[in-house]
Amino acid sequence: VLAGFSFGAFVQTQVGERLRAAGHAIERMILVGLADGEVGGGRSYRAASVPNDTIVIHGEIDETVPFANVLAWARPQELPVTVAPGCDHFFNRKLHIIRAIIKNQWR
Repeated sequence: VLAGFSFGAFVQTQVGERLRAAGHAIERMILVGLADGEVGGGRSYRAASVPNDTIVIHGEIDETVPFANVLAWARPQELPVTVAPGCDHFFNRKLHIIRAIIKNQWR
């Protein structure tokens, strides 16, 4: 199982791609606040493709990574993105929402 938050989520997409290329199966991935595209601070990331059962969570009011970036990354993969209402990039005082989403989507 691979999981990451923000830059860590971006890194996990890269780790997952390398593991799959080496013939290792990934049971599950969880990506929260995935850094992709142009983000705050003038940084730019290009996340790798992920398995179709990956749980992707993004804050509704994320001021660091635009939601449009995550949708542009997810769209060609036909990958759903769950929006966490009222959450900023750091999910301040909202970690219980992440926990509930993962619990409800984990199969």
